[in-house]
Amino acid sequence: MKTITRAGPQSVATIGALLAAMGAVTVTPTANADNARLNNGVVANVYTIQHQAGCTADLKINPQLRLAAQWHTNDVLNNRDLDADIGSDGSTVQERAHAAGYNGTVAETVAIQPSLAINNLDILANWYYRPDYYAIMSNCAYTQIGVWSANSTNRSVAVAVYGHPA
Repeated sequence: MKTITRAGPQSVATIGALLAAMGAVTVTPTANADNARLNNGVVANVYTIQHQAGCTADLKINPQLRLAAQWHTNDVLNNRDLDADIGSDGSTVQERAHAAGYNGTVAETVAIQPSLAINNLDILANWYYRPDYYAIMSNCAYTQIGVWSANSTNRSVAVAVYGHPA
């Protein structure tokens, strides 16, 4: 014979507190993992755009270009007056890429959303319909890329730096 014990009000309160505490320590995925997926998605979509434009070379991720993209992403995220390619220190994409150790010719595309999240389809749709950005993305000379994205509670930024090796 089984004995069933009913939980009294104190037991329920204790269980509730325990579950709440467990929820507080439950590890949630970090934005970094989501941003890494976003960055890789942007690279894949730029690759597709290049090949639709007739490019035949592979598009390779370059860590120096990614570092230049990261610097500018963080700068734009933390300086709301910035809305394009020039950094808060007056730096250009070419200067940032050179400072990151890249010696080739570069170009940049920047996406800024006034929201917590941004996705690669929103980014690419925005860039695709801007003639200057589309020209950069579809330029077959750019065979290397670095992408970085970051979010705050009310702003999301993604930067892609495209490179043509020297």
